[in-house]
Amino acid sequence: MAITSEKKVAIFEKYGKGKTDSGATEAQIALFTERINHLTSHLKKNQKDFSTEKALVTLVGKRRRLLDYLKNKDILKYRELIKELGIRK
Repeated sequence: MAITSEKKVAIFEKYGKGKTDSGATEAQIALFTERINHLTSHLKKNQKDFSTEKALVTLVGKRRRLLDYLKNKDILKYRELIKELGIRK
């Protein structure tokens, strides 16, 4: 099941500047992380779902690029976000 709109709003409130701030880098990274975790749990049950595997690899790449951007822009926010989301480098 996809991420509900209530969960998206909660993520945007927590990591963005408001509940409709979907453009903040931190909010996008948090949303991608949530989607990656969901797809990872799906792939543990369905190993042969190759379209989901491709979507997961794409999302990880997008998140990596956003993390690199945030790292170059503001290293303190980057470190805080990595620690809070539990992403390993």
